Amino acid sequence: MPPKDGTISLAWDLPHPPAKVWRALTDPELVSQWLMKTDMPAERGKAFTFRAEPMPYWDGIVHSEIVELEPQKRLRYTWKGGPGTEVLDTVVTWSLFPVEGGTRLELEHSGFRPEHGRAYGGAKLGWERKVDGGMNGVLAALN
Repeated sequence: MPPKDGTISLAWDLPHPPAKVWRALTDPELVSQWLMKTDMPAERGKAFTFRAEPMPYWDGIVHSEIVELEPQKRLRYTWKGGPGTEVLDTVVTWSLFPVEGGTRLELEHSGFRPEHGRAYGGAKLGWERKVDGGMNGVLAALN
């Protein structure tokens, strides 16, 4: 069950500069490598999608729009999708803070309701795995 504030809050200390982490968050080719295939434009107000293999409880499509874009500091977009009572209308916010030796990356995925128990649990675990495994690998491979 989601917490009362309906928000997933996670943070990572990454051994990469903010500019490099920003690329991994906003370059559609890089995002597609660690998260899901996307046509994300790095432009406020633009709609885009994330696409994954459909599952019995999800069509594999997340409808999004960039609502805030402050290069190398903050990226916020909507995250909408899912079937029946699990339909999500949430917001993902990435915040970057330069720290000694790299970047502190903070994630807030907000807007989960009490009936989003399965989606909340899946999203929390998914974000942890996608950043810990996928994004870290993409960052390590970037020049």
